Parts: sequence; C-alpha cells; structure tokens
Amino acid sequence: MENWNYFNYFTEIEEYFWKKRGAHLLVSPLDWAIMETWQKAGVPLEAVLKGVDRAFESYQRSRRGAGKPLKNLAYCVDAVLEAAEEQTEATTGSLRKGHSTSANSAFSVDELRGYFLKNADKMGKAIAKTQGQQPELASVLSQTKQALASSLTLLEVPSGPDLEDLERRLTVLDDKLHAALSTYAGEDIVVGIRREMDAQLAVYRRKMKPAQLAMVEKQFLQKRLLEHFGLPRLSLFYLT
Repeated sequence: MENWNYFNYFTEIEEYFWKKRGAHLLVSPLDWAIMETWQKAGVPLEAVLKGVDRAFESYQRSRRGAGKPLKNLAYCVDAVLEAAEEQTEATTGSLRKGHSTSANSAFSVDELRGYFLKNADKMGKAIAKTQGQQPELASVLSQTKQALASSLTLLEVPSGPDLEDLERRLTVLDDKLHAALSTYAGEDIVVGIRREMDAQLAVYRRKMKPAQLAMVEKQFLQKRLLEHFGLPRLSLFYLT
C-alpha cells in the first residue's frame, strides 16, 4: 500500500473496483466524478479501498446484492468517507509524506515531455474547433497551450523536474480551463450535460450529503465539458 504511486490514484481505484465487481467494464462519468471528488478532498488510497471493501460486503448482505453486481462507486461514498474519518491525522500525514517522497521518481523526463506534447496537441485541435463559434474560449485555450510549452523548459533542469511544483502549475491551468469552459461553453451544451447528470444521480441524491453531492456534480460537469470539446486533463494524476 505504501509503495503505490500517488499519481496513479484513479487507476488504482478503477482496477480495484473492477476486481471486486468481477467484470472489466467501462467506468462511467459518474464514477470518475466521484473519484475526483475523493482525490480533491485528500482521501488517501488506503481509505478508498477499505471503504470499497466495506461497501461490497454491505451490498452482498443486502437483498439488492442477491445475484446483481454492484454497478458503480456511488454506493461506496459513505463507506469511503467513514474509512477516511477513522484514520488519525498522524496516519494521514505519514501517507501524504510517503507519496510526496516517492513522487520525484514516478516519471521519466521523456514520459513527462510526451505527456505535455500530447496535451498541447489536443489543445491545438480544440482551438481550431472553437475559434469560429467560441472565440473567447479559443483565446483561453491558446494561452493554456502556450503555458504548457513554457512548462517544458522546467523538465530540463540538471537536478531533474520538481513534480510537486509542476503539479501546482498544472492545477492552476486546470482551474483556469474549467472556469473558461463554464463561462463560454454555451447554454445548450451545459443544460444537456446537466440533464445527463441529473439522470445518473437521481437514485443517489437522497443517499449523499449536500456537500458530497455538490462536489460530485461539479466534477461531473467539468469532466463532460472537457470531453465535449476534446480537451485533456492536465494534472499529473492523469499520466498513466
């Protein structure tokens, strides 16, 4: 557990959930929104996996678990948060420290360069598609692409790239990108995504606390807007 790469947070949860479910199925936008909510809230991997275990045990004991597989992570939300709350501050701090210590050996310079160039290429294609109908969004995308190009120079320092600093820079770019998408995407696009979100969340609204629900809704909207415009997530958490 301690040796797991912190940057593979989403992949580890996804694969663990597949094993528990016994089927290698595509993870839904709702599942990704929930995982991103946990990641942004700082829930350690150990707590997530422990909560998933508990949720499956509870589900299998219930009537719903009779012959029916658990389909998504929404059922695991409460169990994961309970597992996270059980961890002491000292344990949480040691986990984060361990992740930070191993971070600088997580990726090679070539992997990072390829990741940046791939994301810049996707950004360029999105710029070409939005220049006509959404020039304001295209302008923000152009600035983001330039920032990614500038970040490439940070990979060439003699001591090796500082991944924590890179992640901070990429997080700022991600935040600006999400803000621009929310502002300039267009009403019809956003309304359509919200309809899809409401349909997927309908069964779980009563089971989630307001704060949890708000975070999942935010992550769901962000993910679907990125997919609509063919844009990448920039964080190193998505370099797998």
